Amino acid sequence: MAAAEEMTARAAQQGTPTVVVDDLHITYRVMGPKLAGARTDSTSALRRVLTRQNAPGMREIKAIRGVTFVANHGDAIGLIGRNGSGKSTLLRAIAGLLPPVDGVVYTNSQPSLLGVNAALINSLSGAQNIMLGGLAMGMTPSEVREKYASIVDFAGIGEFIDLPMTAYSSGMSARLRFAIAASVSHEVLLIDEALATGDAEFRRKSETRIRELRDEAGTVFLVSHGLGVIRETCNRAIWLDKGLITMDGDVDTVLDAYEELVER
Repeated sequence: MAAAEEMTARAAQQGTPTVVVDDLHITYRVMGPKLAGARTDSTSALRRVLTRQNAPGMREIKAIRGVTFVANHGDAIGLIGRNGSGKSTLLRAIAGLLPPVDGVVYTNSQPSLLGVNAALINSLSGAQNIMLGGLAMGMTPSEVREKYASIVDFAGIGEFIDLPMTAYSSGMSARLRFAIAASVSHEVLLIDEALATGDAEFRRKSETRIRELRDEAGTVFLVSHGLGVIRETCNRAIWLDKGLITMDGDVDTVLDAYEELVER
C-alpha cells in the first residue's frame, strides 16, 4: 500500500471503537476469619454450591462497580486513582483475565496486557525469551530476528541478554517485557506501571513509543502513578475511585481536577 493510501486508511480508522465497556462489575471473593460454629464438611460445601452461597467467612469486595465507557482508535487513555481504586482490575478485565459478575467488555481484537501476552520464562535467557515472546504475539521467526537488535537496544540490558532471566533485576525484566511488547503494533495495548522501572532515558524512550503506537491508530491504556507520564503520552484520562468512574475526559482537564483534590 502506498504511503498516501496508508495514511488515508489510518485516518478512516481514527474514532472507530476498539473497546466497549458496558456496566462492568468485577467482584473478588476473599476468605476472612472462620465464623464460630460454621460447618466446613463436604455436604455443607455441596449445599453452598447448589444454592450459590459463599463459604463461611467469605467476603465479597466489589472492585469495579458499573463502569461504562468507549475507547476508540487513536486513544491513549491514562487510568488514574488512588491505590485500590480498581485501575489494574479494569485492565485485567479488558484483557479477558477476570470474568465479570455483571456487564460485558467488547473488543475488536485480543488486547495485549504487557507482561502477560509476552509471558517470559525466568530459566531461559533474555535472547530466548525475545524469540518466545515475539512468537507469542504472532510474529514469524524471521520477523523476530529482524527486530531482535532493536529490542535488545530498547531494553538496555547489554551483555545480560545471554544470561538466564534469574540473573536480572526486576527493573531489567520489566524493561525487556516492555521492549518485546512494544516491538509490534497492537490494536489494544494495556500497560500497568511498566514505566515505573528504569532510568530517565528508558522512560523517555517508552513515552515516545507509546505515542507512536497511538499514532499508528492503536489504542493504549496506561496505568501509572507518575501523572507526568500520563500527561505527556495520553490524550484522555479516566479517574477511578472505589471502582467507579469519577471523571472521564481530556487528559489535562481530568488530571488538573485529580491533582487539585489530592493536594487539598
